[in-house]
Parts: sequence; structure tokens; C-alpha cells
Amino acid sequence: MLTIKGVAGSQMNLIVHINGWPGCGKLTIARILAKRLTGKLLDNHTLLNPAEALFTRSDPLHGSLRKAVREATLDHAAQLRAGMPLVLTDALADDAIDQALFDEYRILAARRQARLVSVMLECEHDENLRRLASPGRAELYKLTRPDVLAQLKAKYRLLRPQGIECIEIDISRLSAEQVAAAIEAALRTAKSTDS
Repeated sequence: MLTIKGVAGSQMNLIVHINGWPGCGKLTIARILAKRLTGKLLDNHTLLNPAEALFTRSDPLHGSLRKAVREATLDHAAQLRAGMPLVLTDALADDAIDQALFDEYRILAARRQARLVSVMLECEHDENLRRLASPGRAELYKLTRPDVLAQLKAKYRLLRPQGIECIEIDISRLSAEQVAAAIEAALRTAKSTDS
């Protein structure tokens, strides 16, 4: 397990936030990374899918359920045992709404006295489109439309949070195992320089 030594030798929690465009492979990478860190995975689909399953996005109940599930889940995540790494996934853009969502992770990190690390996954557009068409995505309420992905990329940039550690990886030609190993190595390198 990866643990971070803090002030007076106390264990400090680790929260790794993986951000990337839909279809790039965040969930697959996050599953592997959480296992490597002997941690917990809280992916964005776990937070979104109850609302996606019950309501259309235009229904006000969709938004209220998303908010309620997110608040309750993050409150409980703050109470995980000390030293338990947590891996999160998202597709957050550089707008005020997504910045506010990320700020909830800052609050979670503060509650857990955690080291919060942002991982930015970059993926070449053609490879991202290939991955977007992977079987099973639609059944999990994941984005599958190339036109929507193109619109997102044209309108937004991925959120790059300020004031925390950031790891950027071009995953276009890497397997999920290779990416997870690279993230873990970067976390350990930063740990050894921080100790």
C-alpha cells in the first residue's frame, strides 16, 4: 500500500484524481491503479448512473439526484479509514461548474488530511475515438457519440487544477497497465522527494 508520511510521522491519505475526455480509458486505468495502491475506486459513473438510469438530463430530478448521491458518497468517503488511498475519475472541463465540482475534492482532501494529486490523461483524437467505440460503453451510460466528444474538445480544455501536484501523461500509445504503473511511479517519486 502507498502511504505518505506527514508531520510527526503520521500517515496521510492519498487521493488521486484522474481527469480525461470521455472514452480515453480513465475507468480501466483507475481500476488497475486502485488495485496497485490497495485503495478504493470512486469513479464518476458510480456517482452519475443512478440519475442516468432514472431520469433524462432535462428532468430537474436528474440534477437533484446527482447532487444528493454525490454529497452522500463524498461525505462517506471522507470517513474511510486513515491511510486508505482513494482513486477518483472525471471528465472535468475548465469551466466554473466543473471547477466547483473539483473544489469538492479539495474539501474531501482537507477532511481526510490527504495529499491530493491530479492526473491529466491526454489522448490523440483518433485513438480517443477508437476507444469511445468500445463495446459495452452505452450499457454503462457512457458517452459513445463521436460528434459530442468533438464538440466538447472544441469548446473546452480539460481542467488543470491550480495549487496541487499534477501528473500529465499522453496515453495514446500506452496500455492501461502501463499508464497505471507510470502514475504509481510518479506518485512514489514525488513521495520520496517530499519525505
